[in-house]
Amino acid sequence: MKYLVLLAFVAIIGSLGSALVFMMRDGQDGRPKTSRMVRTLAWRVGLSILLFICILVAWKLGYIQPTGIPAGA
Repeated sequence: MKYLVLLAFVAIIGSLGSALVFMMRDGQDGRPKTSRMVRTLAWRVGLSILLFICILVAWKLGYIQPTGIPAGA
């Protein structure tokens, strides 16, 4: 489970980085702007939502246990 979460975080950061590259490159040298940055950011949002849902399902099925401050402490 840890590797799946790590892989998802790497994919999210990679998508964010590629959106930055597309933002910097598109529209330069007289070329028309494209929607590559918007598509990449949409992928990032989708991956983030998918990761959140997977973490909730894993918690509900008992694959992961919450840690932190105990209730009432």
